Amino acid sequence: MEAAPAVAFLLGSMTIPESPRYLVFVGKHEQARKVFMRIGGDADRLVRQVEQSLQAERCPRLSDLIIQGTRRITPVLWVGMGLAAFQQFVGINVIFYFGEVLWKAAGATEQWALRINMLTGLVNILATIPAIMLIDRIGRKPLLLIGSVGMTLMLGVMAAVFGMAGTGADGKPILSHMAAVVGLTAANLYIVAFAISWGPVMWVLLGEMFPNEIRGAALAISGATNWVANFTVTVTFLPLLKTIGLTGAYAFYAIAAAISLPFVWLTVGETKNKALEQMKDIPIRDSG
Repeated sequence: MEAAPAVAFLLGSMTIPESPRYLVFVGKHEQARKVFMRIGGDADRLVRQVEQSLQAERCPRLSDLIIQGTRRITPVLWVGMGLAAFQQFVGINVIFYFGEVLWKAAGATEQWALRINMLTGLVNILATIPAIMLIDRIGRKPLLLIGSVGMTLMLGVMAAVFGMAGTGADGKPILSHMAAVVGLTAANLYIVAFAISWGPVMWVLLGEMFPNEIRGAALAISGATNWVANFTVTVTFLPLLKTIGLTGAYAFYAIAAAISLPFVWLTVGETKNKALEQMKDIPIRDSG
């Protein structure tokens, strides 16, 4: 079953045009112009901009991420790493990786726990569609802010639902019918909030926010940060479940979502309608 989407991905990737910035880097300027013409814009002007931004004829190195003459990492990399980490610290993959465990712990039967897990996956897929429609209309930063608010509220509701639940002889929460409905609704709204914002938008921002001079190295570090955070959340969920229960776990993720709000507001610049060559001229905090 997993081979089918892998084959589809392989075939689809063959239709993706090569990055025009890479083509300019390796001296294939005419091919770069054709790609720019395909995606729109003044191809000649864009090629010249890329040539100017690629001043050093070498691939970005990790040392490029250090501000010259100092030992400090360039601030935009910290922003990228923060975005990558917060996307995981809000606990989204707990819902997908441990959905059955989570809902069984909430008192559902194994059959219903699996059904609920399938429902959350479907909600995630469908909620990504509005993100595709909105990301170039209202911008990346507003979507992240909306998502942070929505996730904080819904995680808080879920923590409250399980915090007020009774406890059975087996130590599992006992939810009333109304509480179970509220908890399930909040869980799916939490997924909607994530899927229209932090799910896709974080990756879009990482692809747009770094200047060409450091883009390759910065993307590598940010991507690694995302997977380290993913691993950390994954391996700590079951211990959290045993020590502080679902209430504590959801409260922890709600706090992370709440912190992500001022982080985005204060540090993330809007990249909508900006070319990569303009990134060096955009301040990290950009209210526009």
